[in-house]
Amino acid sequence: MFDFLWNLASFVIALGILVTVHEYGHFWVARKNGIKVLRFSVGFGKPIWRKVDKLGTEYVVALIPLGGYVKMLDERVDEVAPQDKHVTFNSKSVYQRIAVVAAGPIANFIFAIFAFYLMFLIGVPSVKPIVGEAEPNSIFAQADIPPRSEIISIDGQRTKDWQDVNLALVSQIGDDNIDLKVQLPDSHYQKSYTLDTRNWDFQPEQESSLASLGIKPYQTKTTPELIAVGKGTPAEKAGLQVGDRVVAFNGVAINDDWQLLSNSIKQFADEEVLFTIERNQGSVVEQITIPVKLGARTVSGKKQGYLGVSPKSEPYPQAYLIDLSYGPFDAIPQALSKTWQLISLSFDMIGKLVTGDVSVNNLSGPISIAQGAGSSAGYGVVYFLSFLALISINLGIINLLPLPVLDGGHLLYYLIELLTGKPVPEKIQEMGFRFGALILLALMSIAIVNDISRL
Repeated sequence: MFDFLWNLASFVIALGILVTVHEYGHFWVARKNGIKVLRFSVGFGKPIWRKVDKLGTEYVVALIPLGGYVKMLDERVDEVAPQDKHVTFNSKSVYQRIAVVAAGPIANFIFAIFAFYLMFLIGVPSVKPIVGEAEPNSIFAQADIPPRSEIISIDGQRTKDWQDVNLALVSQIGDDNIDLKVQLPDSHYQKSYTLDTRNWDFQPEQESSLASLGIKPYQTKTTPELIAVGKGTPAEKAGLQVGDRVVAFNGVAINDDWQLLSNSIKQFADEEVLFTIERNQGSVVEQITIPVKLGARTVSGKKQGYLGVSPKSEPYPQAYLIDLSYGPFDAIPQALSKTWQLISLSFDMIGKLVTGDVSVNNLSGPISIAQGAGSSAGYGVVYFLSFLALISINLGIINLLPLPVLDGGHLLYYLIELLTGKPVPEKIQEMGFRFGALILLALMSIAIVNDISRL
């Protein structure tokens, strides 16, 4: 219940910020162009707070926090007094109307730059993309890249950490090969490799881009000593405790090999197994055998056993850790570059969605966004800023799609008006709005079904 409430609160805060930013873009440019704004609303439905300023604009926070709008005086929908005709939206030039409509998405992009700027100013703790052992028989294994090599760039795009690697790999979906440049271990020598991705079967809803290629990030040695036992997990229910050291599984010694134990657990979903552990009882170390009914979860379409513990690992090498922090001036180009990278990737993914290189099963809706908001907020302000920037970019891009019900649809109509010298007929606009609403409703339905299936 706590997770649900946390995710919901984070979602409402995130969406409230982003909707306010988007609508403020429309509002600010409308005011600058002499258009009378009747209402600035964050949310839909019954108002829970309202205020009217000296210019007659009503500011509203409504009950349903799933969007917002700016209502401008317009002769096509309002009765307008003769003395107010010059402040209506429809009385303005097509260039002014384009500026007002485009201002919302542009505001989202500007906010993303600002959020990334703050993020880089504060600093982002991260790790260098050092690879470990490749998954046997994988695409990455075929390239024969030595373990502990650092991925320097992908297709010419600099990769500072694993997030950069993931974004760069996702942008290569549908390509026949991926070019990697790595720095070989314990040297300054760099070498280029090519991954043959003609048979790359990437299912983003089931696994990461790294896992699908067989790339394993470097990990320090992990031992079967438990440093955390999850609440409500099979481990806690069976009585396993922090500090327990697993020495055997179903009577077979694991020889201090956590990976062997982990692989064994995965084979016994929903089955009862025996854990032999060493437990400190004061000054005495006792060896105890405990029966555990394992849980089950689906990973990459396969059912796997689940225990619910975290093992002890050696400290991560300091040389592999980085802090992506910059000064007030250096953070500006970093924020601009990150924003442009994500804008380009988002448009690229839309194109691949149309061509079929990316499945509609990868669309996410409000449930996934809420979970992302909750988890990022839980990690701290830096990660929440990154999440806000990402969603703000996506909100801006979605609104630029040429669907008549969105900002992009209005821009399309105004572009036609620029080319023909006259407005698109009202009947055609109305038909377009209905068509756009149907497409948007269909996409939202698919996204919500995807969300529910992932639960």
